[in-house]
Amino acid sequence: MKKWQCSVCKYVHTGEEPPEKCPVCGVASDKFVLLEEDTEPDTIEAEPVAEASKSDDSQEASSAPSGTDTPGAAFIEKFGPAAVHMEKAAQLMVKHHAHPMSVHLPNGVIPIVAILVILAWFSGSQLLLQAGFINLVFVLISLPIVGLTGVLEWQRKYNQAQTKVFKIKIAAASVAAICCIISIIWYLVNPEVLGSSGAWLFVFINVLMLAGAGVAGHIGGKLVFKE
Repeated sequence: MKKWQCSVCKYVHTGEEPPEKCPVCGVASDKFVLLEEDTEPDTIEAEPVAEASKSDDSQEASSAPSGTDTPGAAFIEKFGPAAVHMEKAAQLMVKHHAHPMSVHLPNGVIPIVAILVILAWFSGSQLLLQAGFINLVFVLISLPIVGLTGVLEWQRKYNQAQTKVFKIKIAAASVAAICCIISIIWYLVNPEVLGSSGAWLFVFINVLMLAGAGVAGHIGGKLVFKE
């Protein structure tokens, strides 16, 4: 039986023909490649860090006429050595799965926030609300690294695929981040928010944050485990 591998998420399909679309990432059948019988399925890995450390002089000598600059050399000349270090850092973050690791913090804390807010609403406990707010601050602190590593992973592992799966994941993660920011600002403006007429809306925003994180996490797990 033939084996076909998705060139975006590396899902492997067994059959005489590739599926109409990838059941994991949703790309069309033309993104599948036929594996040879003695070929092991590919895995998603970042480009070797060593590639970024090659000298620009050697690149120019091998790929450009004398006296001309390659795009890489021009980039380094414009932005300096820092560009090389940034590229190395990006490759390392993707290679060592920085996004799946960093996303565990908000995905683990957000359910606690939602539970504390709901309990505070029903009990009228300001202490529970304060505890929820403190946890929200930790979520907010984690958002920049989660967002950065998520974009890098989407660009480098999944070739910036524009399928429905990735659009839903990005939208869900954005909803969760926006809800987190709104909740923090609202609490800072009005610490007694659960005693106001807008308490139900505040609770809804936190529940929506939980839903967004849950959807994004579910799709992320599907992409990682190919199930």
